[in-house]
Amino acid sequence: MAEIAANEMIKKLVGFDTTSRNSNLALIEFIKGYLDEHGVESQLTFDDDGGKANLFATLGPQETEGGVVLSGHTDVVPVDGQDWSHDPFEVVERDHRLFGRGTADMKGFIATALTLTPEFLSADLNVPIHFAFTYDEETTCAGAKNLVKTLSAQGYSPRAVIIGEPTSMRVVNAHKGGYDYTTRVLGQEAHSSLTHHGVNAIAVAADLINHLLNYSSELASKADPNNGFDPPYSTLSIGTIEGGTATNIVAKECHFNWDWRPIPGDPLEGPRNSLEDYAESILPGLREIAPQAKIVTELNSGHIPLMPLEGSSAESLVMALAETNQTYKVSYGTEGWCYQEYDMPVVVFGPGSIEQAHKPNEFITLDQIHLAEKFLLRLLLFYQSMELS
Repeated sequence: MAEIAANEMIKKLVGFDTTSRNSNLALIEFIKGYLDEHGVESQLTFDDDGGKANLFATLGPQETEGGVVLSGHTDVVPVDGQDWSHDPFEVVERDHRLFGRGTADMKGFIATALTLTPEFLSADLNVPIHFAFTYDEETTCAGAKNLVKTLSAQGYSPRAVIIGEPTSMRVVNAHKGGYDYTTRVLGQEAHSSLTHHGVNAIAVAADLINHLLNYSSELASKADPNNGFDPPYSTLSIGTIEGGTATNIVAKECHFNWDWRPIPGDPLEGPRNSLEDYAESILPGLREIAPQAKIVTELNSGHIPLMPLEGSSAESLVMALAETNQTYKVSYGTEGWCYQEYDMPVVVFGPGSIEQAHKPNEFITLDQIHLAEKFLLRLLLFYQSMELS
């Protein structure tokens, strides 16, 4: 049975520790070898250091027009500090669930697609089905950006791109953007009994954080509660803050990291622009005491939202095959925007729940794997007949 093969493939893929800080080459070579055994050639594109790679392969007609891209990222988030009940890179099957890092996010989808390779190859497909497996989605999306740029240059123009992130097999046509910033404050040290001789970088940082949170609250107050997002507004979160050396020293330096997730239509750089304008307004006062005072905000990584394109060829195809007339919006990010930037129609649709992703004892249910398999078999039948029964 194919689902048994899928279970075994998930175990093999999870066994590779592809945490984003590590190389994914061992996993990519495993997939390449598996496809080689079935006579399928793979195209690899590497990062600048050659330590990570994307894999792109075509099943069926070797055409660049039309067809479907089944896309998934091979990297996973760290397990550091998480309380797992077992080795996170070894799958444990229990209560109709497969536990392990990446089972839901998103090696379950990749494994299910791979195990259907023989069925895809034996079918008389009218158009190609492509596999696109990437690196570094969990950090910068550098892999997808690299791959999609290459595919566009080669003339690929798919009818649909399906990002197999864990959506519980619901069709997602939009998601929020995501921006990771660091703001650094340079003040001036002084003895804590002479605070007026110094500029406390921690206090300045607290003022800046308060400004950001006020900006976020004001924007949230104007949000449309029926826009389909949860929560229905752009979110801003302060993740970490660090500064100072001792309680009796006015802090010279402080930095904090913050996260901005705008819904489609909200200003992508809104809070950063507002923060920098506010920083410029307070710097003259700080420099009266500390001429060297600085406030600098840097973008560490970011991605734009996935915009909803109602009725796109990807949305229409996946909704028909999934037998649904409903689409959803989500607050987390995916690689979908990378494809959308190159005018490739895209939806997010895959097995597993995002509620299990990034957590200790991450799991995917066997029912979700079965549903993904049935969907992909319907996709196969559709491209045999080019019409739905």
